[in-house]
Amino acid sequence: MTHFTKLPARALLLLAILFIAIQSPAQKPANVPLDKMPVALETDYALSALPPQLRPGATIYLLDPAKGYYVSRKGSNGFICFVMRTAWEWAEFRNDIVTAISYDAEGARTIFPIYAAAAAMRASGKFTALQTRNIIINRIKKGIYKAPAHPGISYMLGPMMRTYPGTPASNKVLTMHMPHYMFYACYLTNADIGNIPNGKADGPFLVNPEAMFLGGERKAPYAYIIVPAGEKEAAKIEADNKVLLKRLADYNPILK
Repeated sequence: MTHFTKLPARALLLLAILFIAIQSPAQKPANVPLDKMPVALETDYALSALPPQLRPGATIYLLDPAKGYYVSRKGSNGFICFVMRTAWEWAEFRNDIVTAISYDAEGARTIFPIYAAAAAMRASGKFTALQTRNIIINRIKKGIYKAPAHPGISYMLGPMMRTYPGTPASNKVLTMHMPHYMFYACYLTNADIGNIPNGKADGPFLVNPEAMFLGGERKAPYAYIIVPAGEKEAAKIEADNKVLLKRLADYNPILK
């Protein structure tokens, strides 16, 4: 859900000039076991996905690599946050995907269960990454996992993320600074929102990595309209999180 297939001009400018984008120095092999992030670090990083006013009341999910996600703190405002370690669409189990994500109550109900299922299948050791992806895609096709019932938002305002910037056809991974807002856009395409596919348009753009497995973008229920944070807001997020960024880099240098 953090997969930027065709970045608009402003997003490219943010990545190229204001932000840091570091290409993975080497492709890591698939099916790498997950390590356990320190609880305090995982908690603070997960919360960083949310705007400050929503953090005190949010539910926090942490990841036990041997079991899957569990509730570390039950919240009261409907928002959840967690650190995504398995981008299941890419059908590989890596140990270098680290991205803070949050969802509102509707996303918690309809979208987070997919991440939870992928984490549980990986933790069980009974499924390959490809089997995990195929099971999830089949569940989506069968309607077991349903699209959000109404518009909503996923905040991804953390100071860094390490994930795939393209479609599942490419396994390149980047560490990048691109805080942004994601609005549920079920079954929409870039054409529907008037985005120019050559990436020259400024403003929001749409991502939908599941589309290639579901018979075309219009059949994919988990599209998002991405709105990058403004330059001043992004710079403030980076400045406010200097300590967290250092802790992440100390935990794993690839997160610099």
